[in-house]
Amino acid sequence: MSMFASASAPLTPGRNLVLIGMMGVGKSAVGRRVAERLQRPFVDTDAKIERETGRSVPELFAEEGERGFRAHEAAVIRALSSVRGQVISLGGGAVTDPANVTNLRMSGDLVWLDASPEVIAMRVGDGSDRPMLAGVRDLKGHIRELSAARREAYRKAATRRVDTTDRSLDDIVEEVLRFARNQPGLLSREEQAQL
Repeated sequence: MSMFASASAPLTPGRNLVLIGMMGVGKSAVGRRVAERLQRPFVDTDAKIERETGRSVPELFAEEGERGFRAHEAAVIRALSSVRGQVISLGGGAVTDPANVTNLRMSGDLVWLDASPEVIAMRVGDGSDRPMLAGVRDLKGHIRELSAARREAYRKAATRRVDTTDRSLDDIVEEVLRFARNQPGLLSREEQAQL
């Protein structure tokens, strides 16, 4: 094989686009739409953990505790970070582990989707299907505390913050894509040309 790529060979894929933030900010919905526009694979880390373990996130929390779940999450993040050209949606607490952030930055750029605690509370309903909210009496208060506790980790990890409060999905997707277009190395030349 020639040491030069043929004209029809695909170019090197761009860096991963990684969406971080609290539950209910739109990471999965935005991630799917962005991946579709870029024609990239979309990976939701929570869904990947569920497929690989054969258990739901609430089951993992119940059986192994948060620490056990975070170990599965870190393994998935290490594996995903070794591949480029993906759109990845992370669980809300993933970037509280600095090792995860280091791994993700090796092959990706992190975008923090943010929303007010009141909007998050409205979007997550009663929170019963989310381990970090299950059994909480004051849902809004707990979300406010959790958001405040994670805010600095999100700020430090992210290259860009996008507020999703009171914005349409299309508007958020367009802002993320504008960021991607202007972030060196994030998109391949082919992706830049198609946008």
